[in-house]
Amino acid sequence: MTGLSEMFEAREGEQRLAQDPATMPPDSGIVFIGRIASPWTTRESCPKNMRAARETGQPAALTIEAPYREGLRGLDRASHVVILSWLHHAPRNLIVQKPRHAAEAKGVFGLRSPARPNPIGLHVAKLVGLDIATGRIDLDAIDVLDGTPVVDIKPYFASTDAISEATVEGREER
Repeated sequence: MTGLSEMFEAREGEQRLAQDPATMPPDSGIVFIGRIASPWTTRESCPKNMRAARETGQPAALTIEAPYREGLRGLDRASHVVILSWLHHAPRNLIVQKPRHAAEAKGVFGLRSPARPNPIGLHVAKLVGLDIATGRIDLDAIDVLDGTPVVDIKPYFASTDAISEATVEGREER
């Protein structure tokens, strides 16, 4: 993984793991079922979250590999989908981070940063179009770099996935 040090500069108060999880033997095998096509090619140009991605008005698409396309049957019933992606450019050994906007460093599990031991991204996107034959899924927006691998896709159920009373202390939003 080259270029990670350039994409994720070290900040005061940050801590790294003694061993990079990327160099450790895997606990299980994950297969990438497809790739995301997005307009974002650099970390600087990529929106920091799905709200910011939607505000750009830039659509995105996923292409699911041929062996997995039959798994898309019935997905067209959903208005929105949950996408799990593998944030392959992110460092995996950063355990305490200092976000640019934060006064103090925080543990990786208290943040939504892509830098984490297992860099899995979670995205809820509007399903705009679906072509099972080609494996193409059109989305309203996405907040990842072009070429990002996809780990899984699931339908979003507002009745069970949305928790209106959820909060994070110190944030104005719900």
